[in-house]
Amino acid sequence: MTTPPAAIQTCDLLVVHIEWLISVDAERRVISDAALAVKDGLFVAVGKTADLLASWQAARVIQARGSVVTPGLIDNHLHASFQLSRGLADEANAQQFLFEHMYPYEAANTREDVQVSSAFAALELMRHGVTCFTDPGNYHPDATISSVLATGMRLVAACSCFDKTKSVMGLLPASMIESTGACIEKTEALFERYLGHHHGRLTLSASFRGMNNASDELITGLKDLANKYQVKLQTHACFSYQTHDASVGAYGKPEIERLESLGVLDENMILVHSGWLEPQEMALLVKRKPTLVCSPSSSLHNGYGYMAAGKHPELMAMGVNVSLGSDHASSGVVDMVQEMRMAACMYKEVRMNPRVMPPEHAIEMATLNGARGVGLAHRIGSIEVGKEADFVVFDATQPEWQPMYNPVSNLIYSATGSSVKDVFIAGEQVLRDGKLTRIDHDALMRQVGEVAQRIAARLDMKKLLKGLWPVS
Repeated sequence: MTTPPAAIQTCDLLVVHIEWLISVDAERRVISDAALAVKDGLFVAVGKTADLLASWQAARVIQARGSVVTPGLIDNHLHASFQLSRGLADEANAQQFLFEHMYPYEAANTREDVQVSSAFAALELMRHGVTCFTDPGNYHPDATISSVLATGMRLVAACSCFDKTKSVMGLLPASMIESTGACIEKTEALFERYLGHHHGRLTLSASFRGMNNASDELITGLKDLANKYQVKLQTHACFSYQTHDASVGAYGKPEIERLESLGVLDENMILVHSGWLEPQEMALLVKRKPTLVCSPSSSLHNGYGYMAAGKHPELMAMGVNVSLGSDHASSGVVDMVQEMRMAACMYKEVRMNPRVMPPEHAIEMATLNGARGVGLAHRIGSIEVGKEADFVVFDATQPEWQPMYNPVSNLIYSATGSSVKDVFIAGEQVLRDGKLTRIDHDALMRQVGEVAQRIAARLDMKKLLKGLWPVS
């Protein structure tokens, strides 16, 4: 008796003959000659090409020979409104970077500037394989939301909140000064305006931008809001010795201890940077299990030292969720592939141990750990049946991918995000051959140049440009 052939199932998209698929699924499969099937925006089958061709047919079939496919990368920390700030904050320590460079730059931004900057951020992120990013907030969050979602990208958005005008680090620009009540009120208004909209591509969070410019009342008030609306609470923490020392001087305790004393430190918090820690703070992080965001290029560019002082590999080994963020364009690179390499290699260097931070861990940080951090791991972060079909197609015929004995090694140690060819979010192709599909790529780039010139005209460029050679 012969077994009857299995019924052919239909789907919307079939991607076949993928040279290598890095799934980051529960078994962490790396599959050669792989295929995936997408229906109604979800992965419905993942496996070998021969098996899927035997059981699936699709309205659209993509031949992906010479490619490596990964889950959509997740950037857990990027200031979209800083995307036009490249070159304006070089050779600056933490205090100078914030109070002499970036805060004046931010204060000079109009709503239109933020709109264009945020769209440009989405463009650059998607061109490097990112399908979702977390923004810590700015003063025109509606502009960021509208422009990013117009590209088809996923966004975790927030309002920017500071309520302490002055700290030992410096004085905020007047336009950035708000009361505690105003910060809480505008955050709740954002939640009321957007929660549950935009077909799941928009997630919201509460955010106080810096601990030394946030009162206890603001921190606990935003945590109450985050609990009420079931969203994450995020902040920058422990990114330089200066901020660490300032907290001890002002509050008698370092930053993580302060959060613990306020009762806000838990698994629903995102702590960006978290490099300068005292021993007891490591124990608190292991106990409370917030998500940490490591941003290697930011520390490297500004010499914060938190990759040297940081304990991300050790905390990961102790069960703390550690993800990755590119932080901002003012540190140059906005490329999660390069961030993965820097995280892996910098920790090897400072530990003088080649086994620290293997490439597999770096990939987890940029995919599944990022999804866990923003509460979306049940939907995105890996390529497996039932999850939303966010995936990236890398052109592995480029020289940096060859020879390819182990695609995981090539991705982390030799590739860059510039080899990304196509990007899909919930099964929709949002990047085709390096170009956005929803908006006019070339028109946006023209806008970027025009807005950058307008911003430059409002700023004291001689003060901001710190190069040794004259730029005129």
